[in-house]
Amino acid sequence: MLNFLFRRIAAGIATLFVALFLMYLLVDRAIDPLQDLIESTAPNKQQLIDQRIADLDLDVNVVVRFFQWFGNLLQGDLGVAWRSGRDVNSLLTHAIGSTLELVSTATLLAVILGVTVGIVSALRQYSAFDYIIIFLSFLLFSLPSFWVAVLLKQWAAIGFNDFLRDPVVAWPVIIGASLLVGLLWSLAIGGTAVRRLQVFAIAAAANIALLAYVQLSGWWERPHIGPVLLLVLGAGTAFAVVGVFAGLHNRRALWTALTVVALGVVLYFPMQIVFDSITESHWLMLGLGLLAAGIGYLAGRLYGGADWRLSAHVGAAVAVVMGFLIFVDQVMQVWGPYFKALSGRPIPTFGDRTPNLGGNYWVQVLDSFTHLALPTATLVLIAFASYTRYSRSSMLEVMNQDYIRTARAKGLPERLVIVRHGFRNALIPLATVVPIDIITLIGGAIITEAVFARPGMGQLFVRSLEQAEIEPVMAYLLVTATLAIIANIVADIVYATIDPRIRLDA
Repeated sequence: MLNFLFRRIAAGIATLFVALFLMYLLVDRAIDPLQDLIESTAPNKQQLIDQRIADLDLDVNVVVRFFQWFGNLLQGDLGVAWRSGRDVNSLLTHAIGSTLELVSTATLLAVILGVTVGIVSALRQYSAFDYIIIFLSFLLFSLPSFWVAVLLKQWAAIGFNDFLRDPVVAWPVIIGASLLVGLLWSLAIGGTAVRRLQVFAIAAAANIALLAYVQLSGWWERPHIGPVLLLVLGAGTAFAVVGVFAGLHNRRALWTALTVVALGVVLYFPMQIVFDSITESHWLMLGLGLLAAGIGYLAGRLYGGADWRLSAHVGAAVAVVMGFLIFVDQVMQVWGPYFKALSGRPIPTFGDRTPNLGGNYWVQVLDSFTHLALPTATLVLIAFASYTRYSRSSMLEVMNQDYIRTARAKGLPERLVIVRHGFRNALIPLATVVPIDIITLIGGAIITEAVFARPGMGQLFVRSLEQAEIEPVMAYLLVTATLAIIANIVADIVYATIDPRIRLDA
């Protein structure tokens, strides 16, 4: 492993140096810092041109200028954007932060939804559900991102803000939407006609009950989760996670999950005091999430058994979900003052922050979430189509392998065959695709950022090119090239972790 990392890092550094050198030459040829002065009608035009040439060292050979820039880079100095006079380090820090917020959320949701739906579609091959997913995948894949973004601004932002003026949903709409949800669940679960009818009835009734609760309790005016809804959502998560990864017959795993849910509901009340004392710390939130996962893992370990690791993993997964629900509930508690501060239109259509908003840490988190909603939905809808197609084709290929037929012939339950043998091997192609996609998005979802006016990496690159500022452009290329090299190394390591047949030290 160490030899592999040393070789790849050495090759990556050499590749990065060559790439930066070539890109410096190309960018220098592509931009002209003197263009605005050449077109100027100022009487002292030539004096201004000479002054800018001296300031930017344009009379120095481009190769020499590259090594001057590279030498400053080794000292941690990325230069200055000469038009604005701002330090490139600060420009890059803000752009990376804005882009990482968008990319991390969008990628996580797209991978989870895309892989889940793709695998279910593969398991229901040639069914009505499969045909629906194929149609939606190709439809979303063919849509241009700017068009999706504009539609979301019109219907998901402006339309939803208008809806909040009088948040009442007609009962025929609730019943119709619930019947549609029930139909989709029945198609996804499959089975005999009786089983599908049962799933349809349960899903439709549950959805009607949920929407009726939202309608009658005034949830839109005072959105919250609370201990009761936390218990219901937690129990549903526990049964779902155990049913998929361990089977409901595994009593130790089921009791672990339900114990974690009970602990989450009990800890909900003291956590309100802890949250009220927090001023600002994303790292503290991450630490609490890791602590929750550790508690869930420990609960599974304490229940013991021959397969205690499975119970521990189930407990950790349920604990993370419970912690996330408690966090979301705390964010929802500041909805009232946030709603008033934005004059009843809480879903913005541009930017990544509300100027001069004020408020505590939780108001800032809510403001960040609302600004992320539309661009994240845009990227998720586009990426969802790709991940669905990838995971479906990979799962179909895996389920036709000899070892799957052998596992079934040995009498293993179908759930075990799918989860432990099919699912893990179906992830192997995605181990290469996902890291590269993440780096591509970190490079800047240029169109999405432009539509929603988010000051991210893509906008930094475009704006710097337009203003003929070579140092911000090179800083952008440095980050994206470095992350691309790291992504390839990470993809190889993840690939080897998933597939034990691959050895990195060979």
